[in-house]
Amino acid sequence: MLVRIVKMSFEPSRIDEFIANFEINKNKIRAFSGCNLLELYRDKNNTNIFFTYSYWDSEKSLSAYRNSDLFKAVWAKTKPFFNAKPEAWSVDKIESLN
Repeated sequence: MLVRIVKMSFEPSRIDEFIANFEINKNKIRAFSGCNLLELYRDKNNTNIFFTYSYWDSEKSLSAYRNSDLFKAVWAKTKPFFNAKPEAWSVDKIESLN
């Protein structure tokens, strides 16, 4: 399993638009083949910073999503809202305790 973490910083005036767009697309992203989890987090201190965590079957699954029309449409809508360059990491989950 591959875990994808994306950090996004938005213009404060564009946050509601970002959240609305995420709301419209979250189920489509989660239903994309190979996606096993999708979560959205908001920083408690810097409320214009958000993180997405998504779990993917493999790098191939993530690549298929990133090359899809869905990703291209979501990213094209989201990109103008940024006030800093987004950062992304692909990591392997080593351990999880509940």
